[in-house]
Amino acid sequence: AGATGKIVNIKKGQFMAPESMVHAVEKVRLGGGKEVWLTERGTMFGYRDLVVDFRSLVLLRQTGCPVLYDATHSVQQPNVGERSGGRREFVRALARAAIAVGVDGIFFETHPNPEQALSDPDTQIPLAEVEGFLHELVTLWKAVHQCGFVVP
Repeated sequence: AGATGKIVNIKKGQFMAPESMVHAVEKVRLGGGKEVWLTERGTMFGYRDLVVDFRSLVLLRQTGCPVLYDATHSVQQPNVGERSGGRREFVRALARAAIAVGVDGIFFETHPNPEQALSDPDTQIPLAEVEGFLHELVTLWKAVHQCGFVVP
């Protein structure tokens, strides 16, 4: 992927320690990759839950790479019947927390009607709510940066 000359976004495995991501970054750079982004998307907790340890966002920043937070995959509940479940009601609060820690971007899935989505319907943000959600995130991002609270 590094040889393409394009940005490479590596999603941290949900079984990995954030400190291990430095090795993935090194591999991409050895392959010629100049710009590498890292995405946190939660860690398996038990058999059917993901949790986010916000310390990992700080540790990922120590690689020198831009860090993104995947707000919708972080609230998934894998292995719930025939499809993954999830807790959409936590997406906004956890995304705001990630902004407060100082991430460089937020990833989330959206759908006009999440209940009809072919994948991850329980975690997607309804399209009608996206504008307000983005406004919240940008407002908080500006406040965090104006105060100088961003983790280096």
